[in-house]
Amino acid sequence: MPRLNMVQAINLGIDQQMAKDDGVIVLGEDVGLDGGVFRVTDGLLEKYGSDRVLDTPLAESGIIGAAVGMAIAGLRPVCEMQFSCFSYLMIPQLEGHAARLRSRTHGQVTVPLVVRMPYGGGVRAMEHHSESREATYAHLPGTKVVIPSGPRNARSLIAAAIRDPDPVVFMEPKHSYRAFKEEVPDEEEVAEIGRAEVVREGTDLTVVGFGAMMRPILKATAEVDEARGVSIEVIDLLTIAPMDGETVCESVRRTGRCVVVQEAPRSFGVASEVIAVINDKVLMYLEAPVRRVTGYDVVTPYFGREKDYIPTAGWVRRAIEETLDF
Repeated sequence: MPRLNMVQAINLGIDQQMAKDDGVIVLGEDVGLDGGVFRVTDGLLEKYGSDRVLDTPLAESGIIGAAVGMAIAGLRPVCEMQFSCFSYLMIPQLEGHAARLRSRTHGQVTVPLVVRMPYGGGVRAMEHHSESREATYAHLPGTKVVIPSGPRNARSLIAAAIRDPDPVVFMEPKHSYRAFKEEVPDEEEVAEIGRAEVVREGTDLTVVGFGAMMRPILKATAEVDEARGVSIEVIDLLTIAPMDGETVCESVRRTGRCVVVQEAPRSFGVASEVIAVINDKVLMYLEAPVRRVTGYDVVTPYFGREKDYIPTAGWVRRAIEETLDF
């Protein structure tokens, strides 16, 4: 079983879907000749040709507008935004058309397209390259938002996203692109969109996270378990919208304590939504307030101060210990 990083795993997932379905089309800025700015689409042009791997102008709205038409016509376009913050220019097409056409046509038209976008900090990038805006897209009804945390689930989730009948925003934590490798089987795997994963079982506290935050979470929980002799459960959301609140609440019902971690700014984020779901469903099972570990409510700083902005294992450990001690 080969060991792949996330870039290689997503590339494999797209490749496998293109091999199975001639209707899968890749388009975006520099996705062909250059293989994408992070080389996620490397080699696909040579394998499938310029009719299926399309280098587009620098026009994010045009990329998605064209993809909406392709999807309505029966294709399955996979679009790349070079960085997530460039994607704001596509929102009128995504929100005004892709996300609404199923409702607008009473189910007669679906829009099976994927928008891939690298997001998040930790790679010493410039301004407009490091934000975490998953809550923006999760707030658009009719749109699904998927965030992998490692190579294996990235491969299975991109396959699921391409096969999905509705628009999927596939946000790739670029801090995890080449940070580590996992065994990824050659045979195809297809995840279930909308299903969280219990990565680590426990009985004393639940930690919920996603994307690049999973690595500091797992480091922190292992340290606390060893130091204090407790058992901490870890949940990887994997899908932000629709969110798997059932798995989260079932865990919190057993543990009675919870910490939620996100890289994005503190206010109005995914962590807040997780807490709202917990309060709605299992409030009376809580033995301590749910704590958030997040970035600050500021513009993501330049790389000189970036390490002071992004949550670390130390931040997560402190929140876990304070929740256990409440």
